[in-house]
Amino acid sequence: MPSLNVNFLDSLPWRALAGPLARAEDALARLDERLRASPIRHGWIERAHFADACASLWIEGELAHLEDLVLHDAHMDVRAPTTELLRAARVLAARRQIFAAAPDWALSPAGLVTLRGGGFLPEGEGRAETVFADQDEEGAGALFADGDDPADDDPLAAELAALDAALARANLALELKPVVAREDRDPLVYDLDWDEDERLDQWRNGVAATVDLPPALAAAIAAVLWDDIEPLQHVDWLGRLLAAALLRQRGKTASHLMCVNCGARAAGRLRRKQGDLETKILFWLAAILAAADQGLKDHDRWLLARASREGRLKGRRGTSRLPQALDLALEKPIVTPELLAKALNVSARAGQDLIAGLGLRELTGRRRYRAWGIL
Repeated sequence: MPSLNVNFLDSLPWRALAGPLARAEDALARLDERLRASPIRHGWIERAHFADACASLWIEGELAHLEDLVLHDAHMDVRAPTTELLRAARVLAARRQIFAAAPDWALSPAGLVTLRGGGFLPEGEGRAETVFADQDEEGAGALFADGDDPADDDPLAAELAALDAALARANLALELKPVVAREDRDPLVYDLDWDEDERLDQWRNGVAATVDLPPALAAAIAAVLWDDIEPLQHVDWLGRLLAAALLRQRGKTASHLMCVNCGARAAGRLRRKQGDLETKILFWLAAILAAADQGLKDHDRWLLARASREGRLKGRRGTSRLPQALDLALEKPIVTPELLAKALNVSARAGQDLIAGLGLRELTGRRRYRAWGIL
């Protein structure tokens, strides 16, 4: 296991880091302030979640199509989801969960246990297996708490009740993510000598040592330490999200969650683990700067696209669904007539008319499926 020397902060090359750090901090501040009062803030955040999830797979050498992820998220897959698509969906869900929670939740012990998808809670936090078992029993027993038990002489009602109870237990299992003991892991998939809890504590100690550093530099060091220590097996992408969560915890990105994966993609993923400490920190500072600059460009472009289509809303009836369709087109990188129909509770033909009314541009060919977008 790599050893962490917290004194590495004393030897940081401040002369080399000062310029990139100042530019990254300024770019982040400009983007966050622009989004704070932006009329398309919600749409920007939703689009950023999708783009960052796909970029996370790209960094790891995999490919997840953006349009496939949008349709999978809407439960409208056109084919069986691939392994890469499921991994991108997991990153997407983690980003949403981090942003929806309190700023300090992701880096807390409870947040780390939830985001890592299992593991062992720190001492004093309680055992997840016990919580799961207790809530499982409560959830199953509460289905007929009001005295609505099916009659014993009605076999169909009894079968339906058993099915409802099984579905309730399955939903609880998916929400609680019960812990898998280390000794129960498949040795062909996991290295049983890999002590994830100890490595994770080591990473948290390194992050705690950066408490007095500027937020962008602290996030860059957190990402470097995650790559060097590798706390979790098969969950490399979580470290990049935690670096973005650290910026939000320190108050640097109060209005959004930074697209650290998009920035790392723009900065060149091959540089991520090469060189000495200075080179790695400079890479992540460049990634933060690239993410902020791209976020500003995307915001201005989407805001202009929205303004150019607001004229189409004038003179419409009060019951028109065109304003809601425009908001949905800003939230999703792509839309389809079926997606609009499902979201707005209209027919597929009405969804096609809404696309035509907004003047959306077709983004995909006919061979796979037809989808449109505002840009």
